[in-house]
Amino acid sequence: MYPIIFETSSRACRNGKPFLFVSKMKLKLAIQKSGRLHDDSIKLLKECGIDINNGVNKLKTEASNFPLEVFFLRDDDIPQYIEDGVADIGIVGENVVLEKKKQVDIVEKLGFGKCRLSMAVPKSMEYNSVEDLQNTRIATSYPIIVNEFLRKNNIKAEIHEISGSVEIAPGIGLADGICDLVSSGSTLFMNGLKEVETVLKSEAVLAAFKSIQPAQSKLLDKLLFRIQAVKKAKNNKYILLNAPNEKLQEIIALLPGMKSPTVLPLAEAGWSSVHSVLNENDFWDIIESLKAAGAQGILVVPIEKMVI
Repeated sequence: MYPIIFETSSRACRNGKPFLFVSKMKLKLAIQKSGRLHDDSIKLLKECGIDINNGVNKLKTEASNFPLEVFFLRDDDIPQYIEDGVADIGIVGENVVLEKKKQVDIVEKLGFGKCRLSMAVPKSMEYNSVEDLQNTRIATSYPIIVNEFLRKNNIKAEIHEISGSVEIAPGIGLADGICDLVSSGSTLFMNGLKEVETVLKSEAVLAAFKSIQPAQSKLLDKLLFRIQAVKKAKNNKYILLNAPNEKLQEIIALLPGMKSPTVLPLAEAGWSSVHSVLNENDFWDIIESLKAAGAQGILVVPIEKMVI
């Protein structure tokens, strides 16, 4: 059951008196209107079983099967909309949340949109430590984060705040170095720069209005339940294998699973089928150990949802 509210309307009257009618309470979500975070956010909602009619140039839409209203906004504006309570929640880069310094709560890291905010200097510059940034000029679109980084490291530097094409600043004499978002580092390389310090590791987060109402908070819990199930599934694999019974305990000891592996007898005497779940980070090491212990016919299957 979705939360409901009772409202009165002066235009809806019975015998000259207003009467109560019921309407669904919706959770208002802000996401980036275009770009990679937009695509990943829509994909996440679909993986959570939420259908969004995302028409061209639409700035607002509603889910057809979940009480969710979606606003499509500039990423830099999303923290302000959440702080003002216009949106209950928003999917936005952690770097944007920290730079804008708005009063919002980060309730979940989403695991996509990963990047890093890094210092970079010309390849020709000799760089040994953060002390080499002393009394330099740094161009960035993130002055608040950079100021905090410099303060923590007792570095005095002149910050030039610019938007877009930050990497060109050293080449035109505007700055000695830059601080910008980096994913592969190819843009830095093409502009004759080298990455020297990681200021912040960032990813997409789900941010929420600090004074979210109880009804919306319940809907947020429902959404978080789905998001966490999708995230757990992506980080794990379902594994099936055949094991000789004399090696069964040794093989089971290698499989952590969610509780313990499932063991079923095979039609062939002396063999069992073992089913379990492996974390993606441990996957290859454990597979090698299983093979060495005598496991055969190992099958690995992706998991779509995982509820624990």
